[in-house]
Amino acid sequence: MYDAGKIITGLLIGIGLVSFPFWYNQGKVAPPPELKMDTPVIQQMKEKQCIEPTPYMRANHMELIDSWRNAVVREGGRLYVASDGKKYLMSLSNTCLHCHSNKDKFCDRCHSYTGVSPACWSCHVVPKEMKG
Repeated sequence: MYDAGKIITGLLIGIGLVSFPFWYNQGKVAPPPELKMDTPVIQQMKEKQCIEPTPYMRANHMELIDSWRNAVVREGGRLYVASDGKKYLMSLSNTCLHCHSNKDKFCDRCHSYTGVSPACWSCHVVPKEMKG
């Protein structure tokens, strides 16, 4: 190995560049976003509760919405029976966004914080009042 020094130097630089995001951000945690729950529809509700309990919705909302899509598009289903027995229309636009009409202060804040880009808006049109 005539160029061992160059190879080792190159490997060290490569490892440093690849590992940079891990050691640079070590110990730095961004605070979770503050979600705005003060939409007009939510303010008018006597009992401020989503279709499922808050911890369930935080952890499983994407799976729920995905199962709704499959039920509506593939099976022709329209009604969702919640864990408390109440029935809801399976609709992102008419059920979820009816209450959470502040997409930029609710959906987008969490999605930006977690670095996810759901494909909801590839099919659904964002209502004009929600564009931000």
